[in-house]
Amino acid sequence: MKSKFRHVALIGKYQTPVAGALAATSRAVLEDIAGFLSREGCEVALEANTAANTGLTAYEALDVEAIGAQCDLGLVVGGDGTMLGIGRQLAHRGVPLIGINQGRLGFVTDIPIENYRDALAPMLRGEYEEDQRSLMHARVMREGGCVFDALAMNDVVVNRGGTSGMVELRVEVDGRFVSNQRADGLIIATPTGSTAYALSAGGPLLHPSVPGWVLAPIAPHTLSNRPIVLPDATEVAIEIAGGRDVSANFDMQSLASLLRGDRITVRRSQHHVRFLHPRGWSYFDTLRKKLHWNEGGC
Repeated sequence: MKSKFRHVALIGKYQTPVAGALAATSRAVLEDIAGFLSREGCEVALEANTAANTGLTAYEALDVEAIGAQCDLGLVVGGDGTMLGIGRQLAHRGVPLIGINQGRLGFVTDIPIENYRDALAPMLRGEYEEDQRSLMHARVMREGGCVFDALAMNDVVVNRGGTSGMVELRVEVDGRFVSNQRADGLIIATPTGSTAYALSAGGPLLHPSVPGWVLAPIAPHTLSNRPIVLPDATEVAIEIAGGRDVSANFDMQSLASLLRGDRITVRRSQHHVRFLHPRGWSYFDTLRKKLHWNEGGC
């Protein structure tokens, strides 16, 4: 039985060009995967920057918009950062994504590179689990106008500069005042992002099917200022009330410098990212493996 996916885009670590032995390794891995996809009956395209950075010319090169319009599957080879970047860009197109892990943690790129064939072959035949992840739509408002607009799959983070003191933030939910906070910063995380920076800040883990967000302070001045879980149907607004060198990060890949009086508004995006996993995949298996649960216990 041949692949149910006709046109597959292969996406590597396209954000940063690589050189030397690393470039040769990346090229060899992508060539191997592309050959496997072709033998499975797929028409293969390479994301344009991936093709340029690896020098692979045997396959059609497409930019992200063309991938969204022409391809019915994206195969991401890299780490979670690569998956986050392409996921945000393709979400409005509804193109499903499969992640082959060449990074470290791999919470969303969950197929190990060493045995990708065994996992991928049945998935291409339609044997997979589908997992939809929510996105946040964030805007930076200044004097009544929008000066920055971005999507985030993991989190929106407002924090202080490296050499400045605490920031002062006014937090509202659906227009209702919640609190004034003095801290190193504040994180709004999706369930996907609950295993990222928010976890390091003491936030809880949220299952991907939970329609919620984590609001987690970073090193708060008041110890009773604890993380809270909010429904993702709300709008969260953070106003900069004080502090120097304050910035906003969106999945740590976009950055906006903030001024006193700026407001960051966060709403649920209308788009979702579609992840495909091997049949039998479990979120709890991922947590157990990546967070090293049950090691050294009874």
